[in-house]
Amino acid sequence: MLILASHSPRRKELLSMLGLTFTAEDSAVDEVALRRSLPADVSPEELVEALALAKARAVASRHPGDEILAADTLVVLAGRIYGKPKDKAEAARFLHELAGHTHTVVSGVAVLRGKQEKVFHVKSQVEFYPLDATMETLISDYAEGGSSLDKAGAYGIQDAGALLIRGIQGDFYNVMGLPLAEVWRALQAFG
Repeated sequence: MLILASHSPRRKELLSMLGLTFTAEDSAVDEVALRRSLPADVSPEELVEALALAKARAVASRHPGDEILAADTLVVLAGRIYGKPKDKAEAARFLHELAGHTHTVVSGVAVLRGKQEKVFHVKSQVEFYPLDATMETLISDYAEGGSSLDKAGAYGIQDAGALLIRGIQGDFYNVMGLPLAEVWRALQAFG
């Protein structure tokens, strides 16, 4: 049985697109405590891999023998890591800071079954339009709508956040939070 260690509606939707049968379960990992336990100079790639692995292991401990899939996604601009905003004001601030720049979306993925573990990350580049009157309105409306609160970097490429994006290099689904092609290959490697 495949278990997705997440209650993310986007990750559930993406896995369903592949026709996979799975259940979803929250890992209940304290991400703040985990981040504090890591070295201060941990890279974004190491961080998302550590978060994904911790989530997968937490669920695997309750379901030995099952195949577990976990992921974590962050947005990075000029060395600064953008997770999920704590409120609408922070969401608007994140979007203003990302405007006019190309940032990196990095997702860490962990697939576990028994003692087998595969952990990796995927990066995509996303360019936002520069700030102008249109972007100011889009950012204000999008942040105020509240859908940005559960998304790394405060935007979703699959909703009205797409209006902020000038271009993307890399895996579209990675920007949504689950790099499907790489996940599929990792699951196939486990049989």
